[in-house]
Amino acid sequence: MRLRARDLGAAKLLPSHSHPWGQVTYAPEGVLRVTVGNSTWIVPPLRAIWIPPQLVHEIATIEKSQLRALYIHSDANPFPGQECIVLEVSNLLRELIAALTQTDVDSVRESLLTQLILNELVEAKTPGIRVALPTEKRLQAICQALIDAPDSSMTLAAWADRAGASERTLARLFEKDLGMTFGQWRQQIRLAHAAPMIARGMPLSLVATELGYASQSAFSAMFKKTFGQSPSTFFAPKKASRPAS
Repeated sequence: MRLRARDLGAAKLLPSHSHPWGQVTYAPEGVLRVTVGNSTWIVPPLRAIWIPPQLVHEIATIEKSQLRALYIHSDANPFPGQECIVLEVSNLLRELIAALTQTDVDSVRESLLTQLILNELVEAKTPGIRVALPTEKRLQAICQALIDAPDSSMTLAAWADRAGASERTLARLFEKDLGMTFGQWRQQIRLAHAAPMIARGMPLSLVATELGYASQSAFSAMFKKTFGQSPSTFFAPKKASRPAS
């Protein structure tokens, strides 16, 4: 395992690339957007993304961020398969990564920290908010605009006028390319953007307002409908399990 630490300003882009080792992408401060294929994730400080070896990926900063990339040799991959995995960054995992940044390469301490980190990663899998991305060019422009401004209240008809297509055509393209309606996709990207706000402790009422919801209850209801849990429960730190008495 090797760690690369980079402090990046807002709206920085690390263009699409791949490498032969797996990568845990994490920012102890700031918010990242990680895109792999036709999926994207908004990554706040309480979360990280596991990217398997050889997968082409892109990383963008939504705000000023401290990027910490853990590169893991394929022989030590903590997860099988070629699927990206959302990870919860526990207090212990956060401190282990911080300690690794201060440790000499190829030292005994580095080896011990690496083993502890690998062990923590296996236990860190958690539900994530994945947003599907379109392949159709007109939808790409619309979806990118909504990723940049998730509180936009523009209707599909208004987007149709801007795209030079009919509302019916765009509605059909959303169903065909993404398997959902325009409204359903917009809800997904709003919920994804809610993660860093909630992680920073922003009141749910303000999160709802920032993302264009009519009320906190409307936001919470949509979140629970989508994920089966309230926002506070979804982002609550996992409690360590107690051994049976």
